[in-house]
Formats: sequence, C-alpha cells, structure tokens
Amino acid sequence: LGINDGLLRLSVGLEDADDLKEDLAQASKAVFG
Repeated sequence: LGINDGLLRLSVGLEDADDLKEDLAQASKAVFG
C-alpha cells in the first residue's frame, strides 16, 4: 500500500475548533520539536 514512516494521518470529526487547533499544535511540537 505504500505506507511508511513519512506519512501523516489526519482525522477530523465534530470537535470544537479551539480543541482541534490545540491538538494540531501539540502534535506539531511533538514531531518537529
């Protein structure tokens, strides 16, 4: 399937926009430092 460590999975559902922004910021910080 071509799945490797360079891929990013992003799942979006019904969430508060501020919560989603915070989650993405946390994930970005974890990945990029």
